[in-house]
Amino acid sequence: MFLHVEQAKYIKDYRVWLSFNDGAEGEIDLSSELYGEIFEPLKDVSFFKSFNLEGHTLSWSNGADFAPEFLRENIA
Repeated sequence: MFLHVEQAKYIKDYRVWLSFNDGAEGEIDLSSELYGEIFEPLKDVSFFKSFNLEGHTLSWSNGADFAPEFLRENIA
């Protein structure tokens, strides 16, 4: 099965609630993952919370995204 994010809701700060097509759901804190040129703009919370679901995962207008497998492995 190709894993993908089905729903995403902003919680607060750098936390997002996610649900996946395998039935898993939970929150992830991405604050420790916002390093490197593509992720630097996401440190601005107003930009961080402007994510969309595109390509089966969280993505931002600057091209930043996270692999759905990474997100699934790190939900709490």
